[in-house]
Amino acid sequence: MSTDNVDIFPWQQVIWPHLLSYIDQQRIPQALLFSGPTGLGKRQLAEYYTQSLLCHAPLSATIKHTTIACGECVSCKLLKANTHPDYFVIEPDEPGKAIGIDKIRQLIAKLALKPQYETYRLVILHPADNLTTAAANAFLKCLEEPNERTCFILISDQAYKLPATIRSRCQTINFSLPKPQITEDWLQQQGVAPPYQSLLIMASGSPLLAKEYAERGFMQHRNAYFEIWLQIAQGKTNLLMVAEQWQKSDIIDLGTLINWICSWIMDIIKLAHDVDSKHISNPDFKKSLQALAKRLELKRVYQYYDILLNNKALVNTQLNKQLVTERLLIDWFQLNKS
Repeated sequence: MSTDNVDIFPWQQVIWPHLLSYIDQQRIPQALLFSGPTGLGKRQLAEYYTQSLLCHAPLSATIKHTTIACGECVSCKLLKANTHPDYFVIEPDEPGKAIGIDKIRQLIAKLALKPQYETYRLVILHPADNLTTAAANAFLKCLEEPNERTCFILISDQAYKLPATIRSRCQTINFSLPKPQITEDWLQQQGVAPPYQSLLIMASGSPLLAKEYAERGFMQHRNAYFEIWLQIAQGKTNLLMVAEQWQKSDIIDLGTLINWICSWIMDIIKLAHDVDSKHISNPDFKKSLQALAKRLELKRVYQYYDILLNNKALVNTQLNKQLVTERLLIDWFQLNKS
């Protein structure tokens, strides 16, 4: 764990004092559920809270915008070295994979022992909604039969996937998307170059995702993919070769690609219904999208959009992503051919 030289994010400055009040009043919840969209720094704030709760010599809770952990005590040094005996992180072995029951059984065995220090013991479960059914049932017993001075922080982008029996035993801390101006000011402070509007639309309003996308050149990739997508519509490129190239990309995954195409199709639908262009997600592509809206049969556009949504729901399952990409591009070509 390391949060050195990192401030509390501006959009967290309402939530952070609320968490500090738990420590100040010595009313520590047994389980917290950090719920909200991705890209809001839920994990980082969980680690701030952990540091503050485990610190042996915490600073005054009146200090704003920063952790109250001293950074110098034994606990703080152990956390920094990722060797604290009373701090556990339960997460998948690989991103996108499920958290199986074995990890929960190992946790239960560790929690059967007493905490080694006189403060609390913290368990971070992230992403909590990735528990298998068996793992969720086993973890529920942890919440039903709490161990001595043990606190859980569950982090989820999709809290609705958690069993109601687990959610009901947690105090929920809701993270909301900040207003665009707050995010734009923060992005500017981070050295991210404009245009911010298109970047935020692509990141669904999440500041940390917007920053990541800017650093990875997503805007340039998005523009290039859109041009190829138009060429496929016009029959000017080999869509099977395109599908193969796109699936070999180390930057743009299938989920991101489907999100982009969904936004383009939705803009076509909006423009076909004469929606004000200020309400579309890709204003920089307006001219091309408007031409498509005038030419394509709207009923078939809706059908294609349904296909996209169905595939979007299956992105993290064991599907052949190459075949999915090919099928989506073939359907797109045929939609334009008729």
